[in-house]
Amino acid sequence: MTTDDARRDRVIAECLAKRGSAEDYPFGDGVAVFKVAGRMFALVSLGDAPGSVSLKCDPDLADELRARHAAITPGYHLNKRHWNTVVLDGSVPDDELLELIDQSYDLVMARLPKARRAELTG
Repeated sequence: MTTDDARRDRVIAECLAKRGSAEDYPFGDGVAVFKVAGRMFALVSLGDAPGSVSLKCDPDLADELRARHAAITPGYHLNKRHWNTVVLDGSVPDDELLELIDQSYDLVMARLPKARRAELTG
């Protein structure tokens, strides 16, 4: 990923590629919200570059990530213990960012009822 817009586009594409993912705009046109089974796993700001993505995160890992990366802060307007906001300025390596998206999705999937998880995973 080379530009901020390309990075944001890649984040959106990765979120949409998740099985059962749905894109929604409950907070207006400025934020794309990605849900699985009606539960949020990512919020992507669509304003000026570089933009950001907020992702669900294990609380212990969230603290570690915040200590390691200046671009990762407690979730903006979200539960600060369970959500991180990542500025898409390129300072967080792309592979790590994609892994954080996977982890957020997996955390939400793990909380779904077993039957609903089975429907989504086929």
